[in-house]
This record gives sequence, C-alpha cells and structure tokens, in this order.
Amino acid sequence: MLKFLQRIGKSLMLPIAALPIAGIMLRLGQPDIVNALGGIPFLQTILPFFGAAGSALFDNLPLLFALGVAVGFSDDQNGAAALAGVISYFTLTNVSKQYWIMNLSKDVVATLNISFLGGILAGLIGGLCYNKFRKVKLPEFLAFFGGRRLVPIMSGLISVVIAIPLGMIWPTVQGALTNFSMSIVGMGAFGAAIFGLFNRLLIPMGLHHVLNSFFWFQLGTYNGKTGDIARFFAGDPTAGHFMAGFFPIMMFGLPAVALAIYFAAKKEKRKAVGGMLLSLALTSFLTGVTEPIEFLFIFLSPILLIAHAILTSLSFFVVDSLGILHGFTFSAGAIDYLMNFGLATKPITLLLVGLGMSIIYFVVFYLLITKLNLPTPGREEDCDEFDQDDATDITSDLDLAKKYIEYLGGEENITKVDNCATRLRLELLDTDKIKDKALKSIGAKGVVKLNKTSAQVIVGTTVEFVADGMKSLLK
Repeated sequence: MLKFLQRIGKSLMLPIAALPIAGIMLRLGQPDIVNALGGIPFLQTILPFFGAAGSALFDNLPLLFALGVAVGFSDDQNGAAALAGVISYFTLTNVSKQYWIMNLSKDVVATLNISFLGGILAGLIGGLCYNKFRKVKLPEFLAFFGGRRLVPIMSGLISVVIAIPLGMIWPTVQGALTNFSMSIVGMGAFGAAIFGLFNRLLIPMGLHHVLNSFFWFQLGTYNGKTGDIARFFAGDPTAGHFMAGFFPIMMFGLPAVALAIYFAAKKEKRKAVGGMLLSLALTSFLTGVTEPIEFLFIFLSPILLIAHAILTSLSFFVVDSLGILHGFTFSAGAIDYLMNFGLATKPITLLLVGLGMSIIYFVVFYLLITKLNLPTPGREEDCDEFDQDDATDITSDLDLAKKYIEYLGGEENITKVDNCATRLRLELLDTDKIKDKALKSIGAKGVVKLNKTSAQVIVGTTVEFVADGMKSLLK
C-alpha cells in the first residue's frame, strides 16, 4: 500500500508541473492586472487571452490527473496509457452522471462532481489496463484491435462497469468528504496546524503529495471550483488556509536552516559547503522547492524532522490566527508570493511572520545540530571512505548516471528506475547493496530504504536527467 500511494504521489507530479506557467498566465489575465495596465492598450488587449489559456488547465485538472496517473502507472509510460486514462475519465463522468439523472433530483445532480478523486481513479484504470492488455493477441479477424489498441477499448468497457456502482455511492462519498472538509475548516487555525504537521512528517516517505492533493484539489467548492488552489484563483475569500502557512517556511525558515548548517560546520569546511547551501537556500526562497535542504537533515536525527514538523505547524497556526491568506500554483516561494500578491489577504504581515520564523528556525536548528553533534554537511569525520569528492571524472549526465548505477549495486541489482520532482524511485533486488555515502559524494542529498527491494534517492531538481541517463544505460 505504501508503494502504491507513493506511485500515485509521483504520478501527480507530472500534471502539477504544468501548473506554474498556467498560474502565471491565469494571474496575468485577472481584472486587477488588466486594469492596472490600462495605459498600454496592446497589453490590455492581449492579457485576457493569457488568462483564458491559464484557466484552461485549472478548469480541466481532473482530466490532467487522469492523464498523469495513467502514464505514471503504465510500465513504459506509453501514450496509449494516457489515451486510456482520458477515455476512462470521460466514461466515468458521463455514465455516473446518467445514473444520477435517472435516480436523483436535478438539483442534486448539479452539485455532484467526481473531480480530483475521479481523475485519479480514471488514471488508475487506464494505467493498469495498459499493463494488463498491451500484449494481448486477438484472433486473426480481430488482430487489428489487439495489443496497445486494445487498451483504450478495455479501459472504456471497464469504466462503464465501474461507473454504475460509482454513481450509486458517490453522493455518499462526496457528502462525507464535504463534512470532513467542513470539520477541518471549522477547526480554524488548529486544523491548518494539523495539516502543516502531518505534511512535513510524511516527507521521508514521499506521501505528502497525496495529503496535499486532497486539500489543494478537492477541499471545498466555490463557483464550480474545488480545492484550495483553484478556489483561491477563482476569488474565494475563504481559500488559502492550507497554503499561506508554507510561505514563512519555504521563503525564510529553510534558508535559515541552511545558514544554521553553515555556521555549525567546521570553520575549515565552511567555504566548501557554503556554495552548495547558498544554492539550496535560493532554490527554496525563490521557487519553494525544499526537499534538497530537508534531506540534508531529516534522516540524521528524528528530532530534527519532528522539530521541522512542529515549526511548520506553528507557522500555519500563527498565519491562520492572524487571518492571512495566500496561495500558489506550484509552491510557496518568492515567485508565487509576488505573482499572487494582489489576491492575498495581509501579504505584508506574512513577511513579518516569515522573518520571525527564520530566527526561530536558525536558533532551534543550530542548537540541535551542535548539542547533538549531528554530522550535517561540514561536520563529517575526515576518515570516511567516500568523503573525498568523487565527481572529478564526471563530465556528462551519462557519466553521472553510470556512477549512480554503480553505487546502487550495479545493473544486476536494479529492476526499475522512475522519478518524481526530486527523487529517484527504485525497485532493486537488494537495498543493502546501496552505497549511501558514495551516492552522497556525487551529489545525492539522501537515501530512503523503504524495504528490502524499494528505495528512493533524493537527487534534487536535476533528477530527471539522472533517471533518463540510467534508463538509457540499463536498456
């Protein structure tokens, strides 16, 4: 189940990666931006088209999730799986609506929407159908419809069968989800704090994507939009509770952690680690991509992970208590903060909270690292076999991929390579053959061994190039 949920989380990153540019275009097309540029006729004319383009993605997020999950669950990410996911989504939606029309009042039908969860279900059907039927051979007179052509056909048929019971239970499911959402929102700042706490605690297993997806894409309804993100950009005055608390953490808290690690390093090693820490801090501040920093410390000591989760929870509590609301398309970095400044509530106060959180983060992490004598970058023992930089003979992505294969136990130990936004997701014969320290010597930020045959390596935002290189070599 853990591997299954992780695979869903990884699959969702494919469509989510398209949201930043969609969010920028949607924001540029908003009336306040268009009116502010009234003195430039050309921009005032063209910006609404940008808004329409951005809205196209946000209006069809469930369909994009169906595509992403179908491709993510297929064995070889073939386009036939994507087509099967689309067919499954349309079938589930229309057939279940037909059941509702036949058995429920029109007023009830108008409020029903399988939304984000329906998109994931459709993607699962499409991806699993691809794996099951892509190699099936039919009799000669039906041979044209065999193999990959059979996949969308079977996906549609199976979706019809699933859509009828889905139509029966979905009103109950949607009602339960609505009640759950209202109970969380009804808890106010405490509800936001609980979300922040579990969001960070789930990071080591990569399951925070699954948690985020419910709150960001399913929670609540406003003018036909569901989820905290879509409702925020649609102008919902109650949206942003489950996003605003991240800005103080990603723009200020985690860069402060990088500073704490720098000052906790041995004086003779600060210069060596300073450049890397500055790069990671800027990445977190500007884009909100935090895993490269987080994986410098969360596996060194459970106390550091718990401290990070508690401080994130504190940020959400304070931000929500002050009535601050803000949102993002991708993550809570400075780019999203500035782009969506005009839609936010009390955005200046949010910066003040961020400055306070940066001080708290620095003090807490510096004291924990030094008092517990944790081997964060710059504090390692010099006698380690792999302390020396092993990247001197790496001149290309392919060279780097070769090193990763070698340190993961060689070709014979690797059965499957995949990746999400920052991690390699691996199926191995034996995770004990992984050389953790050697991987870190070539740039890996951390290694997560889920069990005897599954592991993750945190590479950073260049992970796709490493994964592609490894797949090319392993072929």
